[in-house]
Amino acid sequence: MVGIVGYGAYIPKYRIKVEEIARVWNKDPNAIKKGLLVYEKAVPSLDEDTATIAVEASRNALKRSEINPKDIGAVYVGSESHPYAVKPTSTIVAEAIDATPELTAADLEFACKAGTAGIQMCMGLVESGLIKYGLAIGADTAQGAPGDALEYTAAAGGAAYIIGKSNVIAEFNGTYSYTTDTPDFWRREGKPYPRHGGRFTGEPAYFKHVINAAEGLMEKMGTKPEDYDYCVFHQPNGKFYIRVAKTLGFKEEQYKYGLLTPQIGNTYSGAVPLGLSNILDHCEGGERVLAVSYGSGAGSDAFDITITERINKVKDKAPKTAYYLERKEYIDYAIYAKFRRKIKM
Repeated sequence: MVGIVGYGAYIPKYRIKVEEIARVWNKDPNAIKKGLLVYEKAVPSLDEDTATIAVEASRNALKRSEINPKDIGAVYVGSESHPYAVKPTSTIVAEAIDATPELTAADLEFACKAGTAGIQMCMGLVESGLIKYGLAIGADTAQGAPGDALEYTAAAGGAAYIIGKSNVIAEFNGTYSYTTDTPDFWRREGKPYPRHGGRFTGEPAYFKHVINAAEGLMEKMGTKPEDYDYCVFHQPNGKFYIRVAKTLGFKEEQYKYGLLTPQIGNTYSGAVPLGLSNILDHCEGGERVLAVSYGSGAGSDAFDITITERINKVKDKAPKTAYYLERKEYIDYAIYAKFRRKIKM
């Protein structure tokens, strides 16, 4: 059975509160927090980007996998904030973890589901026997235009997953995807900030795709919400996440560990991978998990996963997601603008 052999997370330590952003734009912070269910977000420092986040997460995944990085045959980095327009992030990561040169590597981009697309690609390559292990990463340093609603949520962070057949800590029972051409969010070449369709991003975009992917997978697997111990969904904000979980029939005990956006914001391609990493940190073996990503444009990838008892042998070999959630230093808007290079010269 193809499954997860190792996993690792990374979240920058800097945080900015919703109140601080609202103060600058003369907005009501309480209304924003109530509307989005986001209270603060993670901000990358000047020396952090998608590549550094991906490297740190991958090193943590390697610690848990206990494999030789030379056995990794594919590296995929999913992100919509790659540091170079023409220069792969995946080769930087592969070199940093000593996985080169005998491997294939590529950067993926499908808004916030690029990381889970990488997992599916690794699953296929491992299942076919073309590679022994594959590394899939979802990481972002998301940007929101000054004063835009996205500025309250667009955050930084990511997680990495090593996929293989030996010594798996979580088995993939099945996967299912639902994809259409729904242009709810986009960024033109050369533009510094993305644009979005406002409320259009909800009903015909996020909810339609996440619900159809989740229901499609459960129909394929012959399961119901009560068959799962935990679930995690893409989380552009806390409100969407909880609404889609309840709509599908999941309870708070099932979705609480996967919900990180209120504490760190929307990490885009890192959102579901990070939520899943936090769930894995709380597993003991035998639990069943439903994970569903979402990427604007638009599509969702759903996974049915069963945790093995090996999780107990490896989860303490690298910093847990909670460590990065609790490790924080608050900054004001001026430092935030400096870190995110919002001041154009």
